[in-house]
Amino acid sequence: MQPIIRVADLWKYYGDDEQGEPALRGTNLEVAAGDIIALFGKSGSGKTTLLNIIAGLDRPTRGRIEIEGQDLEALGEQGRTELRRTRLGFVFQFFNLLPTLTAFENVFLSLELAGLPDPAAAGAALTSVGLAGKEGRYPHELSGGEQQRVAIARALVKRPSIILADEPTGNLDTHTGTHILDLLVDQCRLAQTTLIMVSHAMITCRYAQRILQMEDGIIMEDRPCEAPGP
Repeated sequence: MQPIIRVADLWKYYGDDEQGEPALRGTNLEVAAGDIIALFGKSGSGKTTLLNIIAGLDRPTRGRIEIEGQDLEALGEQGRTELRRTRLGFVFQFFNLLPTLTAFENVFLSLELAGLPDPAAAGAALTSVGLAGKEGRYPHELSGGEQQRVAIARALVKRPSIILADEPTGNLDTHTGTHILDLLVDQCRLAQTTLIMVSHAMITCRYAQRILQMEDGIIMEDRPCEAPGP
């Protein structure tokens, strides 16, 4: 079966030429549909760079990346934007909610951008993450955990094939972070959505089918879950 994500010999240098230390150095990865993956590594190891390239937000210096069999480079900028809007969901450390929109409007906007303006789906997504009755609240009226629940609803509402989560519990206390991981992983399993979580939180290991460690821009497969350091 074709992997949902395929990364082949991926290199990334920042700057105009291939000088200095690359952020990625020949990275390879295949992800099956429905996989739940935890990606660990020290700061500067290349985790976020890899996530951004998978999302089509950044472009590699060389190498190939395919999402659902589509070569991201061949899609062009417009094609990559459309892919992000329709097939990818994102959950970030700092939530990235629009402060002038309510919880409902933040989730509904995701549907509008995907060309699926369905108010009932937006309401159902918020209910599924335990926020029924809080649809009209603005981000500043919600706790950190509630804001992250809105972000999860926003990511899942368009039924993406892949969710990319960059330190989804990094701005939350341990108790709240555990609840968020429970919710995120349960919702992804229910929808059979592929999930890649970049994290420093060791508790993430208990939720993952595969544990990957990134060292100096290279992925090391199935490493034990050890503290990655500062």
